[in-house]
Amino acid sequence: MGKLQDKVAIITGGASGIGAATAKLFVAEGAKVVLVDLNDGKGKEFEAQLKSSGAEAIFLKANVTNEEEVANIYKTTIETFGKVDVLFNNAGIGRVTPTEELPYAEWRNTVNVDLDGVFLMAQAAIKEMLKANGGAIVNTASMYGWVGSPGSAAYNAAKGGVINLTRSLALEYATRGIRVNALCPGFIDTPIIPEESKEPLRQLTPMQRLGQAEEMAKAVLFMACDDSTFMTGNTLTVDGGYTAQ
Repeated sequence: MGKLQDKVAIITGGASGIGAATAKLFVAEGAKVVLVDLNDGKGKEFEAQLKSSGAEAIFLKANVTNEEEVANIYKTTIETFGKVDVLFNNAGIGRVTPTEELPYAEWRNTVNVDLDGVFLMAQAAIKEMLKANGGAIVNTASMYGWVGSPGSAAYNAAKGGVINLTRSLALEYATRGIRVNALCPGFIDTPIIPEESKEPLRQLTPMQRLGQAEEMAKAVLFMACDDSTFMTGNTLTVDGGYTAQ
C-alpha cells in the first residue's frame, strides 16, 4: 500500500518541474492525479506518459486565476474520480524586474497567479474536502516569501502572502479535518531557471548545488500524506541552507 493509496490529488503547474516530479511520486504511492497546466502540449504528453505506466491520470488545461475554469477543474475531477483528497497548489510565475521599471500590469499578473490563483484553488478544494470530512492542501510558496530579493517585489509579496494565507486557512479548518501547509523551495534545477543563471545560484546556496524537483516532491508527499497528521499551518523550507544565512 502506498502512502496515498486510492487518494485523488489535483496538481497545478503539473506538466513540468516540481509539479511533474510530484505527480510521478504521487502515482508511485497509489494516487490518482489530475494535472492542471496552461501548457497543453506538455500536459497531454505527460498525461500519456503516466497512463502508459499504469497510472490513473487526467490532464486539464486551465487558468487558476479564472473562477469558471477553476470550478470546471473540480467538476471534472469529481465526475472522473469522485472526490478530492489532496491539492498541491503549485502553479506560479516570476521574473526579475527593477521596481522602478515594473509595470503595474506585470505586478498584477504576478500577484494574480501566485496568490489569487492559490486562493481560488484552495477555496474550491475546501468546499469539496468539507463534504468528505477532510483533506490536505500544500501550497507552493518560496524561500522568497521569507526573505527579500532585489527586483522581485511582486513575487516576494505574493509568496509572503501565500505563507500567511496558509496559516489562516490552517487555523480556520483545523477542527474540520483539513490540513494546510506550504512548501518553500530554494533554487531548484528546473526549466524555469536559465542555464546561464544556474552557476551563480549554485554559488549562492550554502550546500553549493541546486535542489532537484524530486527532492521537493518528497517534501510535498510528506505534507500530503498521513506522515504529517499533526502538522498544519506550517511551512517547510527546502532551500539548501539559503535562509539560514
